Amino acid sequence: MTTATMSANAPFAINRDRLFLLSCISLIVTAMTFGIRAGILTQLSEEFALSDTQLGWVNSMAFLGFPLAMVVFGFLYNKLGPRLIMILAFAGHILGLVLTILADGFLGLLISTFFIGFANGSVEAACNPLVADLYKEEKTKWLNRFHVWFPGGIVIGAAVSYFMTNAGIGWQPQIAVMLIPTAIYGFMVFTTQFPDVPEAERIVDLDTKGVLLMGAVFGLLVLIGTPNDLVAGLPGTFVLPLILALGLTFMLMLFRAGRARDAFLLIVLMAIMSVTATSELGTQQWVDRILGAQLGDVPGQAMIVLGMVTGIMAVGRYFAGPLIKAFNPLGVLLMSAILTTLGLFLMASASGAMVYVSAIIFAVGVCYFWPTMIGVTAQYVPRSGALGMSLVGAAGMFALTIWNPIIGGWIDSARAKAEASGAQGSAIEVAAGQGALSQLVYFPVVLIAVFAVLYFARKQLENSAEGE
Repeated sequence: MTTATMSANAPFAINRDRLFLLSCISLIVTAMTFGIRAGILTQLSEEFALSDTQLGWVNSMAFLGFPLAMVVFGFLYNKLGPRLIMILAFAGHILGLVLTILADGFLGLLISTFFIGFANGSVEAACNPLVADLYKEEKTKWLNRFHVWFPGGIVIGAAVSYFMTNAGIGWQPQIAVMLIPTAIYGFMVFTTQFPDVPEAERIVDLDTKGVLLMGAVFGLLVLIGTPNDLVAGLPGTFVLPLILALGLTFMLMLFRAGRARDAFLLIVLMAIMSVTATSELGTQQWVDRILGAQLGDVPGQAMIVLGMVTGIMAVGRYFAGPLIKAFNPLGVLLMSAILTTLGLFLMASASGAMVYVSAIIFAVGVCYFWPTMIGVTAQYVPRSGALGMSLVGAAGMFALTIWNPIIGGWIDSARAKAEASGAQGSAIEVAAGQGALSQLVYFPVVLIAVFAVLYFARKQLENSAEGE
C-alpha cells in the first residue's frame, strides 16, 4: 500500500494506508457484534425466557438494520461522502451497544440490536466503495483483503465470548468490550483526511423521483422485516411485498445506471447474494444452538468452532488474489458453492471430531462468497457505482432478516419432533441442530447450478459490461 493523492481537488495527499486501516477496524467492530451475539444467545434465552423463534427475531433486527443503512447510504453516498457516513456508523455503534447493555427484555433487545445493525450497514455502505476507489486497479483483490476482517473480527468476538463465558462473566460485559475498538475507529474517523467523492459515471443528481423510489424500498423492507399483522395476513406473507420491493429496486437502478441490462443483472446478483449470505451467516449466527449439543454441551465449545471457521476464512480472503486471477471470480464462486454444500451435508450428521472436519470444509466454501460477490458487482455492473455494491450487500443481510426467525423455527420444530419421538437429554438438542442443518444445505445446492451458468456465460457478461 502507498500514500497517494486520490483526488485532484484534495488540498493535500490522502493516506491510503490509514484509510484502509480505519475501514478494517470498523469492520472488526461489525464482525464482533456477530461473533459475540452468537456466543450469548443461550444466556439471553435463559435470562429473558426467550424461545429460539424469539431469538431469531432478535437476530433479524441486526440483519434488518444493516440493509436499511446500505440502501439509504448507498443511494446518498455521492452526496454525503464516506466520512459523514462513518461518523453516523460510530454514533450508531455507541448507541446500540449501550442500549443492549441496558436492555431488560425482548423489546429492548430488538431496538438495541436494530441500531447495531444499522451501524454495521453504514460501515459497509461507506467502506466498500471507498476501498474500491482506493484500489481501482485491483478492486476484487482489495475488497477480499478488506473483508478479511469480517471473519477476523468474528474470531476476536468468538474468543472474547469463549473466555468470558468460561470465566463466568455475563453477557453485558461481553457487549461492553466492543466499545473499545469502536472508540478507536471513531477517533480515526475524526482525525483522517478522506478523499473527495469522484464523479460517478452516468449517475444523476438526487431528485424527487430517486428519493421516492428509495423511500418506497426502505418502507417495504421495514414492513417485511418486522413482525406485524399486515404482512402476516397476506397470501404468501412477505412474498408479494418482496416482489414489489424488487420491482422498485429495478426501477431505481434503471434510473441511476441508465441501462436495463445493468438493472436486471443487479437484481440477479441481489437474489444470488441473498442465498450466499444465508448459507454463510445463517449457519454461523446459530452455531451455539446448532452445534452445541453435538460438541458435548461444553460451555463455549461452539465458539471454538466458530473461531476456527472464521479464522480459515480470514486467511483464505487475504490470499484470494492469485485464486481469483487463476479461476475468475465466477469460477471461485462455483468452487465455493460446491464446498459449502459438502460441508453442510457432512455437518448435518457429524459428531465429535467430524464436526471440526465438516466445519473446515464449510469454512473454505463460504470464505469467498461475500467479498467476491461485491467484487463481481463492481466488475460486471460498473455503472451501478456505490449504490449497486450497497444494494447487493443489503440483499445479503436482508435475507437473514427473513430467514433468521425461520431457522429458529426449524430448531424449535425439530426439537418438538424429537421430544415427541421419545428422545431425551442431549439427544433432543442434537436432533434440533441437525434438523436446521438439513434445511440449510439446500441453499448452496441452488448456488452450484446458478454459478455454473454464470461461469460459462462470463465472456458475454464482460463484453456487455464494457459496451455502451
